[in-house]
Amino acid sequence: MMKLSPTVMMKQRMNLKNKSPQLSQSKIESTEKQRKIESQSEKSNAIKTYKYNAITFLPMNLFEQFKRAANFYFLILLILQAIPQITTLAWYTTLVPLLLVLGITAIKDLVDDVARHRMDKEINNRTCEVIKDGRFKIVKWKDVQVGDVIRLKKNDFIPADILLLSSSEPNSLCYVETAELDGETNLKFKMSLEVTDRYLQKESALAAFDGFVECEEPNNRLDKFTGTLFWRKTSYPLDADKILLRGCVIRNTDFCHGLIIFAGADTKIMRNSGKTRFKRTKIDDLMNYMVYTIFVVLILLSAGLAIGHAYWEAQVGNYSWYLYDGEDYTPSYRGFLNFWGYIIVLNTMVPISLYVSVEVIRLGQSYFINWDLQMYYPEKDTPAKARTTTLNEQLGQIHYIFSDKTGTLTQNIMTFKKCCINGQIYGDHRNASQHHQSRMDEVDFSWNTYADGKLVFYDHYLIEQIQSGKESEVRQFFFLLAICHTVMVERTDGQINYQAASPDEGALVSAARNFGFAFLARTQNTITISEMGVERTYNVLAILDFNSDRKRMSIIVRAPEGNIRLYCKGADTVIYERLHPMNPTKQETQDALDIFANETLRTLCLCYKEISESEYEEWNKKFIAASVVSTNRDEALDIVYEEIEKDLILLGATAIEDKLQDGVPETISKLAKADIKIWVLTGDKKETAENIGFACELLTEDTTICYGEDISALLHTRRENQKNRAGVYAKFSPAVNEPFFPAGGNRALIITGSWLNEILLEKKTKRSKILKLKFPRTEEERRIRSQSIKKLEANKEQQQKNFVDLASECSAVICCRVTPKQKAMVVELVKKYKKAITLAIGDGANDVNMIKTAHIGVGISGQEGMQAVMSSDYSFAQFRYLQRLLLVHGRWSYIRMCKFLRYFFYKNFAFTLVHFWYSFFNGYSAQTAYEDWFITLFNVLYSSLPVLLVGLLDQDVSDKLSLRFPRLYVVGQRDLLFNYKKFFISLFHGVLTSMILFFIPLGAFLQTMGQDGEAPSDYQSFAVTVASALTITVNFQIGLDTSYWTFVNAFSIFGSIALYFGIMFDFHSAGIHVLFPSAFQFTGTAPNALRQPYLWLTIILTVAVCLLPIIALRFLCMTIWPSESDKIQKNRKKYKAEEQWKRRQNVFRRGASSRRSAYAFSHQRGYADLISSGRSIRRKRSPLDAIIADGTAEYRRTVDS
Repeated sequence: MMKLSPTVMMKQRMNLKNKSPQLSQSKIESTEKQRKIESQSEKSNAIKTYKYNAITFLPMNLFEQFKRAANFYFLILLILQAIPQITTLAWYTTLVPLLLVLGITAIKDLVDDVARHRMDKEINNRTCEVIKDGRFKIVKWKDVQVGDVIRLKKNDFIPADILLLSSSEPNSLCYVETAELDGETNLKFKMSLEVTDRYLQKESALAAFDGFVECEEPNNRLDKFTGTLFWRKTSYPLDADKILLRGCVIRNTDFCHGLIIFAGADTKIMRNSGKTRFKRTKIDDLMNYMVYTIFVVLILLSAGLAIGHAYWEAQVGNYSWYLYDGEDYTPSYRGFLNFWGYIIVLNTMVPISLYVSVEVIRLGQSYFINWDLQMYYPEKDTPAKARTTTLNEQLGQIHYIFSDKTGTLTQNIMTFKKCCINGQIYGDHRNASQHHQSRMDEVDFSWNTYADGKLVFYDHYLIEQIQSGKESEVRQFFFLLAICHTVMVERTDGQINYQAASPDEGALVSAARNFGFAFLARTQNTITISEMGVERTYNVLAILDFNSDRKRMSIIVRAPEGNIRLYCKGADTVIYERLHPMNPTKQETQDALDIFANETLRTLCLCYKEISESEYEEWNKKFIAASVVSTNRDEALDIVYEEIEKDLILLGATAIEDKLQDGVPETISKLAKADIKIWVLTGDKKETAENIGFACELLTEDTTICYGEDISALLHTRRENQKNRAGVYAKFSPAVNEPFFPAGGNRALIITGSWLNEILLEKKTKRSKILKLKFPRTEEERRIRSQSIKKLEANKEQQQKNFVDLASECSAVICCRVTPKQKAMVVELVKKYKKAITLAIGDGANDVNMIKTAHIGVGISGQEGMQAVMSSDYSFAQFRYLQRLLLVHGRWSYIRMCKFLRYFFYKNFAFTLVHFWYSFFNGYSAQTAYEDWFITLFNVLYSSLPVLLVGLLDQDVSDKLSLRFPRLYVVGQRDLLFNYKKFFISLFHGVLTSMILFFIPLGAFLQTMGQDGEAPSDYQSFAVTVASALTITVNFQIGLDTSYWTFVNAFSIFGSIALYFGIMFDFHSAGIHVLFPSAFQFTGTAPNALRQPYLWLTIILTVAVCLLPIIALRFLCMTIWPSESDKIQKNRKKYKAEEQWKRRQNVFRRGASSRRSAYAFSHQRGYADLISSGRSIRRKRSPLDAIIADGTAEYRRTVDS
């Protein structure tokens, strides 16, 4: 546990004397705990998300870069090249590319970290008012400490987790917006303790405050807090309703005061943010393993050639006087030196330009994402943003998407769509005469002075019914919506603004306002309604508030005429049980509810009841008695509520829409066709999440829904079977992975966070059990404890694996009521047990941990703040852009990168292994087969641009066809384009090409005679011939690999060849030899050799033999075994007209829907207790013991107590 107090008391009173028995720790832990407490009080409120500072950047960045195997390899190579005895190439051929790679990566990392520094600085330098030396002074957030008393004003962000002491509102109520925490924009309220509200209003009182807080240690539970305030010799319990969390915003409250409880990294929002993880792509890991493979091949080749040189020296070299170099080395030592010489000569099998090129390609692909106008959201001027440049190709390999619901799939905007009144459905496109019309004419609400102009409605007949007053039930329906709620009203500049506990309730009250029944004001015992322009005030006798068990709320009011009536709204499942048996419109309303549910609208039933004076008096006595019971008060009140909420008369039902973002059903449909499984992880209740699942077509009428409770037995049975197999017959029964469900069928799994904790054995063990085993006394106890822990861990892991296997058999999974930590846990489980590539997408701070845990994190930059975006790898404004990010940019990036890597490995094997074949003809002497300058420039100038352009621009099919045929995406999921098989094919292709490049010119040069009678069979002419054939071959080969031709591609291929010949003729000229005689030794070779037609024929023959078999093989494959993209490319003209996505048509079956329980109601208790107590009413402060005129209000105040 942790203790804290205001700063003046911090060091004097930081002890454990006042600990309550329930919160006490063992004596063994007290010393350590004391140290924790003292360090907590000194902790800074500054946050740090950056990785480097000015001093650590260079060493840390270089250390991270040299952890990459290839970079470390080239560093070793550079050191070897500096040793004269073994070097065969100049040291600068490695240093320049290495510096280029390290520099580009360092600059990119620096830019990213500077952005993080700026964001941290901006947040840490925000200001607030803190009591210093007895007065409020402006202090930066980073200087705020635990125990400080702070003052916040309207629209201020909360800098730390603070205990609310008092506010400008009556009875110190404070409204906060929690969008940064949970993505919900509706306001929530917090209340201070009554004692702090009374005594801590003035600055002097706050400065003298010497309270002492004992509370739980920092944790990540956003909705839980346990603590006690000790002040004036009295203890006061503290809970989450009295804590303002960092990241929230003060709303509708002029100012408030608080005591800082947790600061900086200890705040709940930071505890939920998780660790910043270094993310690498699957291709990165594969490439590293392939580089290791090449290292092994390189060492084996060098060792073999070194042995060959030692043998050759012993047999030939030592006896050839003309080869004597003045050094009397033994053959074995010369072989040893040649081993390192070949390491240097053959190092281009892993060229450093590979990593430079990969970084350039990824950077270019990131810019293409940023520049994509089809992912730009003009309404908020928000473009897509690739916030990292290292993960693009992994976007083409996603298996699982984990999505938040509120603000990610939905707009979090509730809209009144339809209603059923007295058995009649309203909300279709009808004119005032009840005739359906094809035109969409909006209803004109200008006749209503209170209409807010935001409601879009098309049924003119409903307006005619309201205005005419022919059916009293219609007006009664909207009157009920205007009076039966816990919404609070605020007037700003003459405008009426509603503050609701949930968006659903706000939508219903706003609808009633637009239809002529406007809620205007309330006190603790009255409510004022404008009924078709006439203001009437009703006495509120009781509010029977909503809770998750009741699934309904009621209000009892006395009309000005004196009659008493109960109005009730709630889920149809509970309302229908309490209806009067003689309700004539019961069946018609039930049919309407079925229709609304099939349209995935959120429904509520409305009903009322006339109550006689005597009946009310009798019930009120029971109500007062239940309100003051000391134990099980809620249960007692529920029993009393049940007595009055019966024999109700049904008025009708409402249907509101939790508006999805545009394009969500289409996006989910296409992603599902791409074999991507979508899991929705949300903090919302099960019914709400299920309803949204149907609305976005994640669930359909054909889907078999399995709930957590249903599959517990399946998991239990599987675990028992596994335990049995692990027993006596473990050796004889091989492990089997039987499916949980029979083959076929479309299944979805809907589970809750509490079920998840229970089934995955995540519930915490009681402390007493832990303490019993804390210090085993004997060796036997230690052994038993160790075995017990191992057994528990093994059981837990197997249970988790079983859950993941079961969930993976479902086409969709919805996890409700999950915490941010549970979201991250689910993602981690899928990563661990399925070895699948995951993507998490969310918009709030509660999604940050999940976003950081997944391989790819995507942030929605919407109205819920920027926490998710700041922690993400990619961001955009709408969920629908995800399909383009994955199916177009992701797939293209994957295909381009795979094609680039396959070609790069082929090209460098073809280039490098010519040295290997040449070794057999030069005594294994580590002499190069090419000119040094050709080796230096080959990967930099002669063959780099064409493959870079393929890596940046190539596409097998257009973006429209990529979206139209999502099945094209599966090649990335299955790693079909780049794997060890493809790597060895590229290696084999390179080996064959190198053999052709060496042996055809070698055969042509043997016993030849030029047209001038001279033999051109010298080493330098041979080197030029092989180099020319190589350059032409590899550039034409990338032309064969190119699917998408542009002028730039063609120019780069022919331009690279022309550049090669131009530079070669310059380097072989006499002029440059005169200037640098030691560096340019091939003087006149190119002009002399390439004037021989025989050598040109040799080059052409070599290129033809290299390429013609590849052309024939490609043609054969495309004709006999065409790929999916080949087929689409062949028929692309047929597909030119873009297919329009059509929403799935629901087949309506009367009475078949099971989704009417997805009622539109608050996710939490409403404001009833506040309203009834009077603590929420905006008025001037009055003493707490003010005289209450109305006796009923006194009774309701008793309930609050």
